[in-house]
This record gives sequence, structure tokens and C-alpha cells, in this order.
Amino acid sequence: MPEGAYRWFVFAELALAAVTFVALLFVVAPYGGRHGRSGWGPTVSARVGWIVMEAPASVAFLLFYLLGTHRAEVVPLLFLLLWQAHYVQRAFVYPLLMRSGSRMPVLVMLLAILFNLLNAWVNARWISEYGDYPPSWLADPRFWLGAVIFAAGYALNFGSDRILRGLRRSHSGYSIPHGGGFRFVSSPNYLGEIVEWFGWAIATWSVAGLAFALYTTANLAPRALANHRWYRETFPDYPADRRALVPFVL
Repeated sequence: MPEGAYRWFVFAELALAAVTFVALLFVVAPYGGRHGRSGWGPTVSARVGWIVMEAPASVAFLLFYLLGTHRAEVVPLLFLLLWQAHYVQRAFVYPLLMRSGSRMPVLVMLLAILFNLLNAWVNARWISEYGDYPPSWLADPRFWLGAVIFAAGYALNFGSDRILRGLRRSHSGYSIPHGGGFRFVSSPNYLGEIVEWFGWAIATWSVAGLAFALYTTANLAPRALANHRWYRETFPDYPADRRALVPFVL
């Protein structure tokens, strides 16, 4: 890993993962929907808030990437495509399909913006400037293993979101989701996103990628546990053998 300020940005993300994990074990983040609640200050439409907070992960990442000396090389460009495949959908498509009417605290939105700027800088600068990815990286098993894992996580995340949207169209309130990853866990969308970024970490074989994968886990695992508790408390007939995040384990 390069010396100087960049190293400290990576360490900051690793430290933030630890802090986030501990905090979310005690406080359920009020992103809106089933966990939305008052007491967090001014709010905005969850749809607007989601676009505003996730857009930097796509737009700023691209801008930071273009600063790199390796920006026109084939492997960094492929990494750019993988990243944007997730975040264009997450920032600009997913919010338009969200349940209307829910609200998000401005504070949560601002904290997410700050993290997304940090994470975009750490990962974009690595793949287009500090990392070393010659064309021969395309023949490396780490690249292909990571890309396959990323694609599998993306498919699970996208498919799980689609099942949830189908429920919202057919029910005015909340109901138990079934099918796909919901046969095994309460939050397969979160599991899919965690799998994606561990795939990214393997494909890039970088501390930057690992820092993001660990932060994603620290952020989403406690939220998956909170979702699981909510389902069990809300629906007496909730499947007893369904786990929170990891099939058959957690």
C-alpha cells in the first residue's frame, strides 16, 4: 500500500467499520420504512435522500478514477464497469422503485454521503493510480474468482430487491417475503451486497477492497439482525428455520 495520506484514508475506513459495527448493534439506523422513527431531526423523502446519499458513490468514484494515470488501461476500466454496474442501479434506479411516503433523517443522509466520498476515493484511487493491474491480471485466478463472486452477489441482491418490490405492489402493508434467497435468510439483499464487495476485494486483491467489504459487513450485518427480529416480532407464523443473514448459521 502506498505511503502518505492515502494510507491513512484506508486506515480510517477500517476504523470506521469497527465503530459502525459496534454502534449498530445498539442503535437501529432509521433509514425509513419499518425502522423509521422520530427523534433524529429533520427528514427528507427517503427516495430523494437515497439518491443524494448514493450518487457520490457513482459520480465521485468516476471523477476520482479519471485522476489516475492508469485510467485508460483495460483492467482498471473493467473494475470501473463492475463498480458502476452496482452503483448506477443503487443510486439512480433503485430509489425510483422504493415505496413512496417513507422519510429519512437528514443526518443519516449526510453521514452516508461522507462515507461514500471516502470509500469512492479509497477504491477509485487504488484501481486507477496506486494499484498495479497489467493485462496479464485478466488471466489471474483471483480476478476471475472475484468477478464470479461479485456477479453472484449482484444477482442475489438484485433478485431479492425485486421480490420485495413485488410484495409492495401486491400488499398495502408489510408481509412475509418468500422465494429466492428468502427461503433461507431474512435479508438476502444484504447478504448479496456483502458477497459482492468481498468479490471486489478478491478481484482487486487490495486492502482498499477489503476495507470496503468489511465496512459493508459491519453496516449490513446488524441491520439484518434487526430486520430478523422485526419479522419474528411482527409475524407469529414467520418461518422458524429462516436465519437472519447466513443460511443455516446466523
